[in-house]
Amino acid sequence: MASATDQLAAGLNFGVLAKATELKKRIWFTLGALIVYRIGTYVPVPGVDAAVMGELMQQHGGGILGMFDMFSGGALGRMTVFALNIMPYISASIIVQLLTAAIPSWEQLKKEGEQGRKTLNQYTRYLTLFIAIFQAYGISIGLEAMRGASGAAVMDPGMFFRISCVITLTGGTMFLMWLGEQITARGVGNGISLIIFAGIVANLPSALVSTLELGRTGALSTFFIIFFLIAALAVIFVVVFIERAQRRIPVQYPKRQVGNRMFGGEATHLPLKLNTAGVIPPIFASSLLLLPATMVGFTQDRSADGWLQWMANLLGHGQPLYLVLYSAMIAFFAFFYTAVVFNPSDTADNLKKYGGFVPGIRPGQHTAEYLDRVLTRLTVVGAIYLVVVCLIPEMLIANYGVPFYFGGTSLLIIVTVTMDTVAQVQSHLFAHQYEGLIKKARLGGRGPRPR
Repeated sequence: MASATDQLAAGLNFGVLAKATELKKRIWFTLGALIVYRIGTYVPVPGVDAAVMGELMQQHGGGILGMFDMFSGGALGRMTVFALNIMPYISASIIVQLLTAAIPSWEQLKKEGEQGRKTLNQYTRYLTLFIAIFQAYGISIGLEAMRGASGAAVMDPGMFFRISCVITLTGGTMFLMWLGEQITARGVGNGISLIIFAGIVANLPSALVSTLELGRTGALSTFFIIFFLIAALAVIFVVVFIERAQRRIPVQYPKRQVGNRMFGGEATHLPLKLNTAGVIPPIFASSLLLLPATMVGFTQDRSADGWLQWMANLLGHGQPLYLVLYSAMIAFFAFFYTAVVFNPSDTADNLKKYGGFVPGIRPGQHTAEYLDRVLTRLTVVGAIYLVVVCLIPEMLIANYGVPFYFGGTSLLIIVTVTMDTVAQVQSHLFAHQYEGLIKKARLGGRGPRPR
């Protein structure tokens, strides 16, 4: 007869092997979906001269268009079907979350559980379609006005080109939205974040090569390149440290007697992250800045100077207006998204409902005020951290002419998405380990008693 230790080990191995098979399927599905995304970044929009677009992107690659091209994985520079990438969906999510906080009926939908979330997601999809159509039409008009040394960007301008461009770009965005949802449901990690992550990572090898080439030609000094790589490693260390940092609020549950048995009495903690909002604030801030800036960037080649050129100069990297707007948006969304994902009043009510309390703090409203005060202080530090990390590449581009966005937002996205994905993989494995142990315990236990 097998010992209890052998049964435990057998159950653990069974769970790990079974979960490994399921996890392998999820990982392969995620990789396949990302490969489909990368293939789409090379499918050109009909009627656009790729050579002219490449020439124009070389001229404006260090500006706003360079950042947009980074998020799209190079799709903008090649003007492919995924040129808009997933940014319209992110913008729609911002608007829906703002309206949820402002419209009582939408706030009630959020509290209704799964069905309410499905309704809000549907609203987000409709708004994504509208924003994508608006942006695609603006891009089609901007493309018709763009000219390079080798000719016009659009070979046959007119209404037919505009309609085909709008349909192509909008269809690409809606497909990416669907693909991201499929990755979230059937793969590993958050699909939308992984799509942005894949776009950034795909550009890093060529960006590093171009930087080393500048060092070889003498445009950048060897000392600066070494310092730059060391600084990138330091930023990675800081990002990992801050994202792991927590403030643990002690929570005590009183003992209660049920029949002849005593339950409860344990002490636990409520973890509050230093950066509760995660990578969302810089992505939201970038997407909102790119709404007007994309149109400005596409019209920078016009010969006539006007307010568009003036705005383009103000929104350039290192310019005071751009830095102020970017910093203010990051700080705003840090507080806003923290308020969306964590409600101190609801948390205090739930603690009171189940008999939990923070030592030294009265349950109910006093606990909510205490949690709100602690969370506000943490968010101030988290917002400062996000602003500093995201302004690093802006300073490098403005002062040293670094030709790509290695650092700040890109490193924040890469590190955060990697950590979240690894955590989800571990949770899949741990969950099935416990399931395997429970199944094995039931199989090895006693059968039903005879009547």
